[in-house]
Amino acid sequence: MDEILVKYVTGEASSSEIELVTRWIKESKSNEQYFAHFKLIWETSKSLQIESNLDEEVCWEEFKQLAENAKGRSEEDAGQPVLQINTRTGYRYWMQIAAVWALIAGAGVLLFTWFHPAKPELLTLQSFDTVKTDTLADGSVITLNKNSVAVYPDNFTGNTREMKLISGEAFFSIAHNREKPFIVHINDAAVKVVGTSFNIRNTDVKAEVIVETGIVEVTRKKVLIRLTPTEKVDIDYRTGELKKGATRDNFYNYYRTKEFVANKTPLWRVVQVLSDVYKVNIQIPDQAIANRTLTTTLRLGSLDPILEIIATTFKVHIIHEPDQIIIR
Repeated sequence: MDEILVKYVTGEASSSEIELVTRWIKESKSNEQYFAHFKLIWETSKSLQIESNLDEEVCWEEFKQLAENAKGRSEEDAGQPVLQINTRTGYRYWMQIAAVWALIAGAGVLLFTWFHPAKPELLTLQSFDTVKTDTLADGSVITLNKNSVAVYPDNFTGNTREMKLISGEAFFSIAHNREKPFIVHINDAAVKVVGTSFNIRNTDVKAEVIVETGIVEVTRKKVLIRLTPTEKVDIDYRTGELKKGATRDNFYNYYRTKEFVANKTPLWRVVQVLSDVYKVNIQIPDQAIANRTLTTTLRLGSLDPILEIIATTFKVHIIHEPDQIIIR
């Protein structure tokens, strides 16, 4: 399976292998977590480059030349009278030389550190079965939904603040800094802000960016879309399409508020969100029932109490079947 996963994350898997991996991930939570780790290692490894400016052949030739020179000097010195020096004077002389070289070395290290600061350490935030919140080095706050992975530096350097949402969903509350824009990378797209709040949901095939406050710029290749509050953009990685629209509700922040707030929301939309959050298949065969609206606040928790509220409000029956839930 590891060999097939390598082909999958590098984009070299066949259609049958892609289907096999997709089915294997859905079989169990452990498989899903294993794949998340596997993909994280792959994504992180791509950003780590080991470079060397040394030419191995040149270094070897220089070493051989130094060895020959040392051998020649040893042969010339054989049989020659030994030069006697005053040990105290010699000791003081070499200590002075050492002190000078220590100053030079110290200055060199200082200059190198100044012009070549150490690369920031990359930190990984992975949420698994719980929602996690973390404060970044610049004061920005990221809230990670369940089963999500983000990578960011322990300290932001340069003219930008950059991180990556590898998979899953996260809400960002960005500390304002006009001089250093904040950029979140998602696959081959980027979300750029100065100081604002927004939500990103990122999967292998698509992404959704919803703006809560401020202005957000979403770019993919040569396409740029600017978003303002209550606007969103859907990115389809398969077709390359970016579709801008308006947000219909505030369900995107349920994992932060622990509530589903419905305000004249069609029941089909409520059911769509519940199906996604609770990983179940809920169906409403009657279109008239599906289009009825709901205004209430549903607490995030067990699904059964929520279904009971829906049943009572609309006077419908909740039918549990092995592979789906039917509202009739």
